[in-house]
Amino acid sequence: MPTKSWHGRIASGPWRRTYVVGAVIALYLNVFFLIAQFFMKIPALKALAPTQSEPSFLGTQVVVMLIFIVLGVLAPKRFPAETVRAA
Repeated sequence: MPTKSWHGRIASGPWRRTYVVGAVIALYLNVFFLIAQFFMKIPALKALAPTQSEPSFLGTQVVVMLIFIVLGVLAPKRFPAETVRAA
């Protein structure tokens, strides 16, 4: 009996779109905290935003958020709900 891949069994139909959007959100949160760590640990960035409430920090986070919003909208369109089967 042939085995199906994870994407063939679970991430098919509408769940594929849910998976893709969830992956984009998870990646955004990782990048959000990565940027926060950069501003805390890198001396040049810490000098720009010592309390992480300055415009440079907030502007960086807004730009990253906008990028991920665009990715979140485009990603489900690039990975449609129908499952592609190999011949």
